Amino acid sequence: MAEHNQTGKAGEELVADHMLKNGFRILHRNWRYRHYEIDILGERNGILHVIEVKCTKSKKNANPEDAVTPRKFRFLTEACQAFLTLNPKWDRVQYDIAAVTLFPQIEIFVLEDVYLF
Repeated sequence: MAEHNQTGKAGEELVADHMLKNGFRILHRNWRYRHYEIDILGERNGILHVIEVKCTKSKKNANPEDAVTPRKFRFLTEACQAFLTLNPKWDRVQYDIAAVTLFPQIEIFVLEDVYLF
């Protein structure tokens, strides 16, 4: 596995643990539909959370959340629409970005209820 894939998987593991500790129920990880993927689908207080995880080894060049571009966000919303078509029970949906930095210390920063256009 390529190093950047290992970094991404480590970030997803950390975020999933963080979400569980903060009252979330993890519904799916790496949910795929066609060429779309949602890193984590979680639920808390009846709200479906669509969570995009971005992980970097350090903040030397940029913050991890900066990697979520409007184009990436559009793909995320299209994936969510596919999920909702297959699982129509959800009335409330929230998009979150979980930014993980691994060095010099592990830092998880969750931007809640984001929307990029």
